[in-house]
Amino acid sequence: MRRTCNAGSTLSQYDVAIRHGKVYDGSGNAPILADVTIKGDTISSVGTSENASAKTEIDGSGLAVAPGFVNVLSWGAESLIEDGRAESDIRQGVTLEVFGEGESMGPLTEDMKKYMVERQGDVRYEIEWTTLGEYLDYLVRRGVSPNVASFVGAATVRVNVLGFADRPPSPLELKKMRQLVCQAMEEGALGVGAALIYAPGFYAKTDELVALAQAAGEYGGMYISHLRSEGNRLLEALNELITISREAKVPAEVYHMKAVGKSNWNKFDLMIKKIEAERENGMRITADMYPYIAGMTGLDAAMPPWVQEGGLRAWIERLKNPDTRERVKGEMSKPTDEWENLYLAAGPENMLLVAFRSDVLKPLTGKPLAQVAKLRGKSPEDTAMDLVIEDHSRVETVYFMMSEENVRRCVSLPWVSFGSDERCLTPEGVFMKSSAHPRAYGTFARVLSKYVRDGKVVPLAEAVRRLASLPSENFKLHRRGLIKPGYFADIVVFDLARIQDHATFENPHQHSTGMAHVFVNGIQVLKDGEHTGAKPGRVLRGPGWKGVKSLSQGSISV
Repeated sequence: MRRTCNAGSTLSQYDVAIRHGKVYDGSGNAPILADVTIKGDTISSVGTSENASAKTEIDGSGLAVAPGFVNVLSWGAESLIEDGRAESDIRQGVTLEVFGEGESMGPLTEDMKKYMVERQGDVRYEIEWTTLGEYLDYLVRRGVSPNVASFVGAATVRVNVLGFADRPPSPLELKKMRQLVCQAMEEGALGVGAALIYAPGFYAKTDELVALAQAAGEYGGMYISHLRSEGNRLLEALNELITISREAKVPAEVYHMKAVGKSNWNKFDLMIKKIEAERENGMRITADMYPYIAGMTGLDAAMPPWVQEGGLRAWIERLKNPDTRERVKGEMSKPTDEWENLYLAAGPENMLLVAFRSDVLKPLTGKPLAQVAKLRGKSPEDTAMDLVIEDHSRVETVYFMMSEENVRRCVSLPWVSFGSDERCLTPEGVFMKSSAHPRAYGTFARVLSKYVRDGKVVPLAEAVRRLASLPSENFKLHRRGLIKPGYFADIVVFDLARIQDHATFENPHQHSTGMAHVFVNGIQVLKDGEHTGAKPGRVLRGPGWKGVKSLSQGSISV
């Protein structure tokens, strides 16, 4: 229940008071029964405030009060341009979206801008920025409900200098790439983000990544990566991340930690042991995850990287060549350690086609690749290649390839945070033209319902720490991630008994429920479970930011 005080604003000591809630402050400690007050964009007090008045009062009796959650891996960079409300995440308590897995929205060349426009799907927009910092400022000027932050993409920096060529950079080119990383860090990037199973990120060798991570490290940034393999060479790929962290002298994080393909599931415990051994030796290695047994990416992850050299148009032209098709078809069907073959890891019957650019192909949305191949009377491999050609896109695809046992094990790890690895959506308008992974609507509610409340995999206090303060500390975010006086008022209020994800693979466009109130920078964006329409989100910038810092931590740029 929410009450608005009748007292005049001149008599109110606070803007908001959340009364009698069970406060989980983000530290992992046991909760306390307390009032939390807000003045402006800042938490004023945590404790007893019965004698203090507030313009807005919320009865938190029987509810959990916690710091806002961090979506460590968000693909909302484009969807927030279309709709800044971020309803799918706000309704789960997310107050910060973090972008940059391999690709970032800057720095761009004019050719890169043209390429991005060509690849746009249902969401269309003009590119009115060049650098990463300019993009983040652009997004906030348009208005967004959550805060936003970003890594600079290693592949984006590479394309800026080398295009889509499969070759190492020259010393001069590598120097320019490092300069672009430095510029992004000074604009507030959190570090360098890589995605090493996809072209052109796949083309980068370890020494190139070390050089870029070193540049980020000079500004206090970190390295975060989709490993070069999550399957057949999982442990070798983890060793590469550790090597980059050690040689660059930066913290490192594993994006969406998992073991892909049934034959590799037994490697997951070895992965955990390796990371924990390095942590015991002083290495700052962490990870994040989404709580599902299926991932989502494109059909590019089902084809060898060499065929994709030169970008989308070159890839499509090669797939039109009969001899090339036969070679690709053979490599798709053959086990290998040379590249990450998700076609074999999942199998065509476990690959759901969920997003097309072409209106002609949209009726295939939600169908398995094997079913579409049967309808067309072709092999699944040929069908995958045909769909890329016809749709002029990589065709977004859900791959079922992980084990629930490993998901539960990952949820239990104290150094793992959470990310949706999806867009910010709402079940209306342009977003209904495509399907989605249910993680877009359910990641954070699923952690709280399936693994905290029902499964008892992790206590709520610990889950809140890993949803809020752990990623805030890893990313060196200023005064974020805790319910603490002087910290920014990113606060969520929810009923653990009612929190629930509803999105399924068959019907993903369904909001989670049970989140009652959400505040971002002291402004209420969710009231009694409904979005208020407020868009108080700010740019949160990393430790290298060279702007003039304000009390709003990077909301003013230069």
